[in-house]
Amino acid sequence: MSQEWWANKWWANTRRRLSRWLPASLRGRFVIIMIAGVLVAQGASYAIWTSQVRSSHLAQLDELSTNMAFSIASTMKFFRSLPVDYRHIVLDQLRNMGGTRFFVSVNERRLAIDDIGSGPEKQVVVNNVRSVLTQQLNIDDVIVEFSRPENLRVLNNEVLLYDLPPRWGQHSLLMEPLSPPILVVQLELAPDTWLYVATLLGVPDIFSGYRWLSEERLLVGLLVLLSVLALSFLGITSVTRPLARLSRAANQLGDDLDMPPLKESGPKEVAATAAAFNRMQRRIREQIEERERLFSAISHDLKTPLTRMRLRAEMLDDDYQRERFCASLDELDSLVKGALASVKGLDLHEEPAPVSLASLLEELGEELSLQGGQVTIEKNSPPLAPLIAKPMALKRCLANLLENAVFYGKQADVALIDRGGAVTLHIRDHGPGIPEEQLGRVFSPFVRLEPSRSRHTGGSGLGLGIARHIARAHGGDITLANHADGGLVVTLTLPRQETITGL
Repeated sequence: MSQEWWANKWWANTRRRLSRWLPASLRGRFVIIMIAGVLVAQGASYAIWTSQVRSSHLAQLDELSTNMAFSIASTMKFFRSLPVDYRHIVLDQLRNMGGTRFFVSVNERRLAIDDIGSGPEKQVVVNNVRSVLTQQLNIDDVIVEFSRPENLRVLNNEVLLYDLPPRWGQHSLLMEPLSPPILVVQLELAPDTWLYVATLLGVPDIFSGYRWLSEERLLVGLLVLLSVLALSFLGITSVTRPLARLSRAANQLGDDLDMPPLKESGPKEVAATAAAFNRMQRRIREQIEERERLFSAISHDLKTPLTRMRLRAEMLDDDYQRERFCASLDELDSLVKGALASVKGLDLHEEPAPVSLASLLEELGEELSLQGGQVTIEKNSPPLAPLIAKPMALKRCLANLLENAVFYGKQADVALIDRGGAVTLHIRDHGPGIPEEQLGRVFSPFVRLEPSRSRHTGGSGLGLGIARHIARAHGGDITLANHADGGLVVTLTLPRQETITGL
């Protein structure tokens, strides 16, 4: 297999895995994209800004440390030029005067310093001081270190800086409350003679390190993110609201062609889509109205020849032929009426209202019992709450289902189950059932699978189709299944909702 095929497969798998974590709504995906974009932009800006600040900081430190190194070199040259006997006198005078830039001492040995710090900042300072002192003093063994003020030892007896009188160096080496690190340079002037110079570099946070996620930056980043998200959410909501209306309208189109047209507002693309949807709705409604007019005209035009044929059939002398001819005419009339009902009779224009399914089933059961049918309804405890539905349409749906059960199975056993968000109705008859491969076919118009039935016995094969149409218009559905002990089980599911848009 080619490398391109593997790349396409990897990309398809990656997109599939990512889609599992993405929100299902367009609004949620827009928000995720905005969050990712803001975070990437913030990270990139912080990276660039950090790099610039770091470079500026190092350049400033380089210049400062170089100037400091020349000053230290001048001080060391001065003390190297003094006679040995005068060095202590000069040092005492400097200490008594106080306020000097450097603390200088001459020791018998190199003092141990707890060297601190690391990173490019320290490396710049140490390299500059060593380079300048080596160049100015012509020596290679210059020792450059950094120390904390509280650990710094300054004299032969290793006395601590904090133990000295204030005028002896505390004023020049301490900067309360910042407590910056102290630069210490030691140079061997002669055997058992070490020149010791300590000074402040003037950069309090030289070794504090640069914190990428400081409190201030986190606060600024959070405020920027919240501001962008708030504005984006408002903008995305205004853009997706027309799309949500379009989605609801498309979902309701099959149930309610008379719903008001969509507002043709919003962005240009959304407004154009809404306009196209409204045109499609008008065309579908016009075509259905035209179909209804066509079937009404056909029905009206057929009534006259059917009536003439019936009158002529009644004039036949042969009783057997007359009965067969009239039966055929009745069947033809039933087909015409059924076709018209399937086209026009499904749309019952009525307002949704609370309907008690138990009372409606009992009423239909009593009507069927007068016709010789038997309907057994399982009692619910507690009673079911009313369901918001279109009463006449729902009654027609239940009547079709119960009539089929009684006609085919002689008896209908009804059970109601309330599942909170939906009501499920099971209707079982005790007839022969339906072959499994034919279960979906019985919903088609004029389809009847019972071979013993003929048209003149009643029915046109439209009952189940009309019932399912009404159920789906209420947001539910009808399914069929054969019972293990014989007979057919019809399951009607109706969700509980505040309004019904279909029918």
